[in-house]
Amino acid sequence: MAAKRDYYEVLGVGKNATPEELKKAYRKLALQYHPDRNPGDKEAEEKFKEAAEAYDVLSNPEKKARYDQYGHAGVDGAYGQGGMDMNDIFSQFGSIFGDLFGGGFRTGFTGFGGGGGATRRVLRGTNLRIKVKLGLEEIDSGCEKKIKVSKYVPCKTCNGTGSRDGKTEVCPHCHGTGVVTETKRTMLGMMQTQSACPHCGGEGRVVKDKCHDCHGDGIVKSDEIITIKIPAGVQDGMQLAMQGQGNAAPRGGIAGDLIVLVEEQEHEVFERQDANLYYNAFITFSEAAQGASVEIPTLGGKVKIKIEPGTPSGRVVRLRGKGLPVFNGYGRGDLLVCLNVWVPKSLTKEEKKMLDELQKHDNFKPNPTKQERGFFDKMKEMFN
Repeated sequence: MAAKRDYYEVLGVGKNATPEELKKAYRKLALQYHPDRNPGDKEAEEKFKEAAEAYDVLSNPEKKARYDQYGHAGVDGAYGQGGMDMNDIFSQFGSIFGDLFGGGFRTGFTGFGGGGGATRRVLRGTNLRIKVKLGLEEIDSGCEKKIKVSKYVPCKTCNGTGSRDGKTEVCPHCHGTGVVTETKRTMLGMMQTQSACPHCGGEGRVVKDKCHDCHGDGIVKSDEIITIKIPAGVQDGMQLAMQGQGNAAPRGGIAGDLIVLVEEQEHEVFERQDANLYYNAFITFSEAAQGASVEIPTLGGKVKIKIEPGTPSGRVVRLRGKGLPVFNGYGRGDLLVCLNVWVPKSLTKEEKKMLDELQKHDNFKPNPTKQERGFFDKMKEMFN
């Protein structure tokens, strides 16, 4: 038996390839070696299986880690001598093939192998997309949302078979294979072509006595309450996929997915950048000059921070670990508090008199240090 090729070599990617790069490389090979494009070609079939096995390992963080450390020995237990089975490939990566090939190619197989055995099309339901609005408090801890969704579900009358008595029959035209073969005489000789059976739609079976409620489709429109678990740390624009929660497929096929689009609502107090939060705190001139202890809001409740005497307006205080959880990672971001000295817009005569008296003291006359002057020089550079 020939030695297995390196999985990175199979997909044509480097060890630092991103998940999107891995998927793109796999889609390209799947398109090139798909059985529908290479009928009867055993070499193409083996390359198709090889690419699927490589993607199955490298797209899984745990399998990838074992492969990077131990090579094929770290993952060989998951596959037989023939590599991945065709049924496993299409059940695991059916959504990729559906997006890649659309409705013109098969996305499921039964009885594949052994001298070009029978193939049968497996129907797949369409995906659903919904939008979920979340506040920072919900993003901070993760949450569950119950959403009412209108979608196709299996018909209860016929249990999704499309048949009144729950029975289907082998298609008499394709004899259960799902494909029909046509032989034509051409200038190059006799040519055979295969296509999906028009009588059963490539499924291999037909319904004789159709269900009156679903008219033989096996699915009906209905409202369903779906519980969506939102992980902590999600960001605006992220899409979460719930496998099998989309539209049901006709006559017992594979259900589509529910795609959840996250929409983050604007917060009254905090601004967000990745896992960090930003907060503007306003303090009095007295607190900035003399130092003080002030309360600052966080998503977990109020905390006190110490303001050092002589704190200038614009100083940023970092509260480590008071931000949001890192999505699909470890730890939390920080809360960055910008201290702004509050300057009143109008003064009474008495207040003006007090300030005039203070200005006579040398301590209240500007006398910046070299470090403070350096800060202003940087500011001028930014605006030049």
